[in-house]
Amino acid sequence: MGEDAELVPVEIVGVRQHLADEEIVVLLLDPDSELLVPILIGPAEASAIASAQAGIVPPRPMTHDLLRDVLIATGSGLTRVEITRLEDGVFHAELVLRTGPRVDSRASDAIAMALRFGCPVLCSAEVVAVAGVEVRTTTSEQDLERFRRFLDVVTPEDFTTGVEPDDQGGGEGR
Repeated sequence: MGEDAELVPVEIVGVRQHLADEEIVVLLLDPDSELLVPILIGPAEASAIASAQAGIVPPRPMTHDLLRDVLIATGSGLTRVEITRLEDGVFHAELVLRTGPRVDSRASDAIAMALRFGCPVLCSAEVVAVAGVEVRTTTSEQDLERFRRFLDVVTPEDFTTGVEPDDQGGGEGR
C-alpha cells in the first residue's frame, strides 16, 4: 500500500448472516465516521472469525490457528492488518508482520488473524468512504446489543454449510 494512503482504525463488530438471502458479512466499524463496512464472506471465514471472537479454542489447530503458530514459532508475529483497497467488489488486505514483510491476504483471513493476535485492524479511509454505510444512531445501539447477544450464543458450526465459498460463486474472492 502506498505510504500516502490514509488508514483509519476500525473495530470488528462481528459476523452477521442476512436471513433473506443467506449472505454472511463481517462488519467493521469506523467509530470516528460512524460508518460500518460490510464485507461479504463465506461460511468457513465466518466460523473462523466468530470462533476467535468467542474465544473458542479448537482441540486441533484450524488453518488460522496454524498460521498464527507458524508465525510465532518463526519469530515473526503480526503487528497489524490493513484493508488496503476495494477492487471490483473484492476487498484486499495485507498482513504486516513484526519482522517487516507485508503479505497479501483476503480481508476475511486478515481479520481472522488479527483476532488471533489481538492486533489492530486498519482500513483505507477511501474504502471506508466508498463501502461504508451510515450507522443509525437511534437504533444502532439496540442493533449492536442484539448482535452482541447473538455472538454470545453462536457457535462456529452455525455457519457450516458443507460447501466451500468458491463452490457457491460467492465469498469475497481473491
